[in-house]
Amino acid sequence: MSAWLTSLEGTEAGHNLALGLAIMAAVLHAIFGALQKGKHDPWLSRGAIDLSYGLIAAPFALFVVPWPEPHMWPIFAVIYVIHVIYKCLQAYTYTKGAYTVVYPVVRGTGPLFAVIGAYLIFGETFTWGQIGGVALLLAGIYGLAIYNLRTITLDRDTMVPALWLAVLTGLFVALYTTYDAYGIRATADPFTFLAWFFFIDGLFFMPPVAGYLWAKNPNRPALGPLMVRGVTGAFVAFFSFGAIMLATRLDKVGEAAVLRETSVVFAALIGWLILGEKVGPRRLTLMALIALGAVIVEFAG
Repeated sequence: MSAWLTSLEGTEAGHNLALGLAIMAAVLHAIFGALQKGKHDPWLSRGAIDLSYGLIAAPFALFVVPWPEPHMWPIFAVIYVIHVIYKCLQAYTYTKGAYTVVYPVVRGTGPLFAVIGAYLIFGETFTWGQIGGVALLLAGIYGLAIYNLRTITLDRDTMVPALWLAVLTGLFVALYTTYDAYGIRATADPFTFLAWFFFIDGLFFMPPVAGYLWAKNPNRPALGPLMVRGVTGAFVAFFSFGAIMLATRLDKVGEAAVLRETSVVFAALIGWLILGEKVGPRRLTLMALIALGAVIVEFAG
């Protein structure tokens, strides 16, 4: 399968597959965010998810895929540091702000910087039509965040710092998107990158932190439901992160990053259908702007 995927790089078939992978990543990333923001503390949820995907990935990394080339170890070290900072910022942001307010800001900031990073690192350029599509998508995303900020009463006292944290988290989304794309392109087998990423990223930071916080908590949540959430989140992460990383290997990093941020639309639907948050005509209009911007980015290229 690795040979088949790499044979599609730079082809029309590869472009179409990357498009489908980016949209799939958008849907799954919204689900992943809701799982982390759900009824459990975000730190505990993320620890359970990371532990689950680290343990599942371990045998594949150690015994199935080819081992990473020597030059990959420094790349994995940088990726690990970036993701640790990102996960801390994300968890802290979710503890401070309502999901449907902070999530659009995180995801809206990400593609803006990712497009810049893709230009600086990979030399990718957008047409003027695509730039207009990005602007339209960002207007919808930030408009959604502003509207939610005005109407939602949950976590109002911590909303301002939550929004600043969301912007900073979005910057790290862009950083990990572009550097991870560099990493998956630096190895011969993309599945080597994915297996070792999940193995290293999953086991060596968040699980010990979450375990410490769980032990200190006088009202500890039951481990059974928490680990069910962890295993569910692990499989969502495999397909979400795996899809967007393969998309960045097959096609342009900037386009994949922008298309993934249609996850904001799916996040709003999750907030409405699962978390009980209202979706009115204004929010529907803003969500339509996001989708339209993504369509323009795709077809104006």
